[in-house]
Amino acid sequence: MVLGHEGCGAVGAALRTRDDGQLHHSRIQLLVEEILPGLPQFDPQLSLAVRLNQAVESNVHWTIAQILSTPEGRTREAEGQLKIVGAIYEMASGRVRFLKTK
Repeated sequence: MVLGHEGCGAVGAALRTRDDGQLHHSRIQLLVEEILPGLPQFDPQLSLAVRLNQAVESNVHWTIAQILSTPEGRTREAEGQLKIVGAIYEMASGRVRFLKTK
């Protein structure tokens, strides 16, 4: 399971880097660099909260794609030994919301 969570600080940092040019401390910036390629472009009219929620979901899908793009991931999936699902942990309710596979 690839589990994202509402309000993810790392994904928020990636949005601030991409959209505002903000740089972060070295350890956070390394994480941000891994997240950036999976972020979609957003309608600038969307609120920051909506963009962050969409970015968190995109990061889950991106991470799944990265895992499945490895030789090990492809092999294990083809053998039926691997199934990856994506989900978002909703902080306020404590629920886990499963995402549809893209």
